[in-house]
Amino acid sequence: MPAIHHHRHVVRPDEIDDQGHASNVAFVQWMQDAAVAHSAAQGWPGERYRRERCAWVVRTHAIEYRGQAFAGDEIVVKTWVANFRKVTSLRKYRIERVADGALLALAETDWAFLGTERGLPQRIPAELAASFEMVPPENEGIGG
Repeated sequence: MPAIHHHRHVVRPDEIDDQGHASNVAFVQWMQDAAVAHSAAQGWPGERYRRERCAWVVRTHAIEYRGQAFAGDEIVVKTWVANFRKVTSLRKYRIERVADGALLALAETDWAFLGTERGLPQRIPAELAASFEMVPPENEGIGG
């Protein structure tokens, strides 16, 4: 599987805010959807996490908005894993409009890995980390 996952989405009318463009909340939802899809594509769907009694939770999100998206726009959320640490992982995102390639946002999420029985951080299993290819900074948002 490619290191950089491409998650496509068409902006829905219910994602539009009072200012006539996609809301900030919609961008965060797209990031979440892309992360979940990428994980599933790498062999870690939700069912597997439940079976293994583990989960990812968000520690922080950072988003730099660069453009607007409107109802009917097809967007692509490019996402990749930048690193794995003992109990955390940094995932990055590049959100673009498909029609013109316009950069709409750059973002990242710092995720913490938990055991679900006690809700405490736990070491990321080697098998999980090995399922994802790390993307070096010079290749971020390119190809894949």
